[in-house]
Amino acid sequence: MMFTKSSKYDTAFVKENMMGPNSMKIIEELAESLNLEKDMRVLDLGCGKGLTSIFLAKEYGVTVFATDLWISATENYERIKSMGLEDKIIPIHAEAHDLPFAQEFFDVAISVDAYHYFGIEEDYLTNHFAPLVKKGGQIAVAVPGLKKEFTDGVPAELLPYWFEDMNLTLHSCDWWYKLWKNSDSVRIEECKELKCLEEAWQDWLSCDNDYARRDIGMMKAEGGNYFNLVSIVATKSLSEK
Repeated sequence: MMFTKSSKYDTAFVKENMMGPNSMKIIEELAESLNLEKDMRVLDLGCGKGLTSIFLAKEYGVTVFATDLWISATENYERIKSMGLEDKIIPIHAEAHDLPFAQEFFDVAISVDAYHYFGIEEDYLTNHFAPLVKKGGQIAVAVPGLKKEFTDGVPAELLPYWFEDMNLTLHSCDWWYKLWKNSDSVRIEECKELKCLEEAWQDWLSCDNDYARRDIGMMKAEGGNYFNLVSIVATKSLSEK
């Protein structure tokens, strides 16, 4: 796909603030499935260093609550100010199970390259994420995942790079679909592979970053055979309490 929106941003700035596959390209593709309107309130959960929040505020004029645990609100606020977006992005430091927001406060809730760390819990969507969104509002997630589940164990070529927590966090489209299907809080609109997989990963691997350099060998061993970027978009049920 043509990344006409994300390509406008300074490459050095984007690379400096990446924490994984290029989240600006991911959110650009994910946003094509969303009904974003100016001045909507949007939760960006696990926003990292704020690239996705900056993109949403600049491109769609929404008000973004940029929420992260690993990056402080103060650090993100400095970045937000440098982009002239302090009136559109509110930085929040919070843990995903203890979010300081009123129920049904947001028009849209999104999470890019973060939800797999906490949203794999069976009741997370129903008890923690969906309640924050207005009835009829959208919930959208994009996470690194697998083309299919490793039913016969992790492939030998990936074992040197495999961490135990990846058994919990990396899953297929089908796995995520079944998890969300179990929730009465949402109606799934789509669950699919994102087209930006290769480009988003290549951008990350080219960063001057120790974590990115560590991933180069893993992606070479993977060879395009196993990994995926999974997106799932849903609507908050009108009958959800």
